[in-house]
This record gives sequence, C-alpha cells and structure tokens, in this order.
Amino acid sequence: MAFGDVVRARRTELSIGLNDLAERLGISPGYWSRVERNLDKPPSDEIVQRASAILGIQLDELFIEAERLPPDMRKDMGRVVLAYRRLRSIRTG
Repeated sequence: MAFGDVVRARRTELSIGLNDLAERLGISPGYWSRVERNLDKPPSDEIVQRASAILGIQLDELFIEAERLPPDMRKDMGRVVLAYRRLRSIRTG
C-alpha cells in the first residue's frame, strides 16, 4: 500500500477531516490531498512524524510506506556502511 493510501485509510477510520488534519500538520489541505491521492511525494520527515503521532501509525511503518528510512536509522546505516567498508579494506589489504 502506498503512503497516501495508508494515511487516508487511517484518517478516514478515525473520522478526521482532511482539512482538520492538514491544519494540525501545518500544511495546506490541497497539498495533503495530493499526498493522499499519491499525486505528490510523501512529505518531509517532520510532517511524517507529526502524521504518525496524530493518526496513531507506527513511525517506522509510516517511513517505510514513504519509501525511506527513519532519521535515526539513516545515521545507523551510515555507520554500518562505513564499518563494512573498513572491514572490507582490511580483508583485501
């Protein structure tokens, strides 16, 4: 399921109006409508985090639906890649 489908389904399930949610997120209703219809890319990390809290969707799940890693995991992934490259260079000498 795409990001927009997930947030729209949950918003509808909670009986939250699109305009109300957009206002709570601090964005325009038109933009949020495009996001929900998958006509625009998922919003910034900050908006994804707010939407997660308001809609009660697991933050990691929502970032996965947005097709990106949560910010804390991005930092960890960078460290893992760096460690892997160092280990690989030691092994290949």
